[in-house]
Amino acid sequence: MNQFRADLHIHTVLSPCGDLEMSPTNIIRAAKNKQLDLIGITDHNSTRQCAVIQELGKREGIFVLCGAEVTTKEEAHCLAFFETDEALNNFQEYLDTHLPDIKNDPDLFGYQVAVDEEDEICYEEERLLISALDQSIDKIEEKVHALNGIFIPAHVNKGKNSIISQLGFIPMDLKTDALEISKHVSKEGFLLKNKYLKSNVFIKSSDAHIPELIGEVFTIFEMEALSFAEVVKALKGIDNRKVITE
Repeated sequence: MNQFRADLHIHTVLSPCGDLEMSPTNIIRAAKNKQLDLIGITDHNSTRQCAVIQELGKREGIFVLCGAEVTTKEEAHCLAFFETDEALNNFQEYLDTHLPDIKNDPDLFGYQVAVDEEDEICYEEERLLISALDQSIDKIEEKVHALNGIFIPAHVNKGKNSIISQLGFIPMDLKTDALEISKHVSKEGFLLKNKYLKSNVFIKSSDAHIPELIGEVFTIFEMEALSFAEVVKALKGIDNRKVITE
């Protein structure tokens, strides 16, 4: 079994809060410098920057999980990842359908652009991507799993925009593949206050918005190879695969 360093929560220039330095080339360069093997691209309510980064990652030996950080109706943030282009495109259509028609103000929130391999702008999103969808967290989870995706509530220890901050707890019937914690807490420390979640798998990610923070914290995936199927096995603890989080 091999060990792979993973940071599954990274924003790009497409997120209004993402620094303009978070281009595909800079993200892959930073990931390589931090000796990451696996990264997740998670722009707010959009998957439109994933494909370029995934292609660049292939050339540099970095496996890229394509997805988004979704804001639920309850204002909770959740990570969603998909294996195929078809599933990713299907989910993008879902996001486009349920994102409210609130215009972005670049001067207030930041630019929302996708760029190509040469850092040239190829798309600009007019709607404000940090808005909440008109879909509840359970509906979003159902959609993600209907597309055979991975569903992970984000930074659950935070006092804002986490499932715990918004609902007060994590419903036991919510089908999560893991829970993400931030750099500000250890898994052991979090579980001391949330013992009812001890059976869950945890990952730790950077939630990077600038290149310097990519890989600041990471999770070890112990598995045979870098693939979506192996990541799923590690999250489920199948065939001796596992996730190691401090």
